[in-house]
Parts: sequence; structure tokens; C-alpha cells
Amino acid sequence: MKIEDKLKEMGISVPEAIKPIAEYIPAKKVDNLVYCSGQGPVKDGKFIYIGRVDEEVSLDDGYEAARICAINCLAAIKSVIGSLDKIEEIINLRGFVSSSLDFYRQPEVINGASELIVKIFGEKGKHTRCALGTSVLPGNIPVELEMVVKVK
Repeated sequence: MKIEDKLKEMGISVPEAIKPIAEYIPAKKVDNLVYCSGQGPVKDGKFIYIGRVDEEVSLDDGYEAARICAINCLAAIKSVIGSLDKIEEIINLRGFVSSSLDFYRQPEVINGASELIVKIFGEKGKHTRCALGTSVLPGNIPVELEMVVKVK
């Protein structure tokens, strides 16, 4: 099944790539790898979640924010390669979680992205990753995600 069809079946629409707010590009292809810049939980041009996980944002909302970030990463990658069907495999996710000082469940938050990617791509979606805690992210978003994929 084509990735685009599978996404539709899952009720997921991949938006246009988000325009950068600074001097960088959303994604860059180098040989057969595409590196995606950090993506936040943005829908329709607005941050969906604001604040730190375990303070203003619940663990469940952080998980959902990570899912949105993953979809936005796919949008950025698609803007460079034209079709998500060209993705051969997901190599790496790097997740950043803005959280309270005594919150240690960053991997559970980033699972929102990892589980979605594996659901979409199956075995080709299994990836390496980092789930890092931080005190603050741009725009006071709770989650930011980077992705590296191998393309055909």
C-alpha cells in the first residue's frame, strides 16, 4: 500500500511544509538522506500546545504534540522529495521535550512520534532516536522533533 493512501486510511492529512521563521530550510536532501529541521506542534499556522510538559501540558497532550511534530516532519520531507512513497526507511528521530525539572518521562512523550511512524511505515519505520529534556523551546512549545530518512 502506498504511504499516501495509508495516511488517508488512518485519517491523517499531511499539510504543506511549514515556512521557517528564521534563516534555515525545512528539509535538505544530501545524497540519499533527507534531514528535516526541527518541527513543532503546529496546525493551520498556530501552535496547538504551549507550555512545559508536566506543568501546563499533560503527558497525554505532550504525546499528541509529538505526533503532530512527526506529521510536520513528513510534510517538510515531502516538500523536498515530492512523494512520501520515496522514503525507503526512517533512520533517526531526535525529540526535545520542554518539561518541568522533575519530569523524567520524555521517552513516553516522544513515543507519540515513534509509534505513529512505525504504524505508517511498518518495519521501515523502526528508527534510532533520542528523547531529550530541555527547559524551554522556541515559542514555548512543549515538543520539537527532527527526523532523518533514507530515500530511494
